[in-house]
Amino acid sequence: MIEDLAPRQVWEALMSNPDAALCDVRTNAEWSFVGLPDLTETGKQPVLVQWQVYPSMQQNTKFLEALAAAKLEHDGHIYFICRSGARSMAAAQAAKAAGYKHVYNVKDGFEGPQDARGHRGNVGGWKAEGLPWKQG
Repeated sequence: MIEDLAPRQVWEALMSNPDAALCDVRTNAEWSFVGLPDLTETGKQPVLVQWQVYPSMQQNTKFLEALAAAKLEHDGHIYFICRSGARSMAAAQAAKAAGYKHVYNVKDGFEGPQDARGHRGNVGGWKAEGLPWKQG
């Protein structure tokens, strides 16, 4: 089972644990147009590995190879994030099955669920919790 952690818990882990990494599994379009977690304060950069490839949204068949190429250690703590927490959960499950020992899902992802007006980024997730981010 993959543990869902609140974005603030993930931020604290990234700040305090040198082997913690944030893996953003959204698409390159989302990174460019929606924004990215800004990990400058932690001394780290988000690891960008698409779970699904834009624009076809087919699963990235080279996902695990990309994790290895990013030098993510099998013993490290890896926190997976996407828009709302679904793709990142699937990515975390795949990583766990491939032998990564400490994988977590960022609850509500980067933008969180839609609010009453159908907008994201206001109700839950990285942005709504006021964590650092920047436009791509």
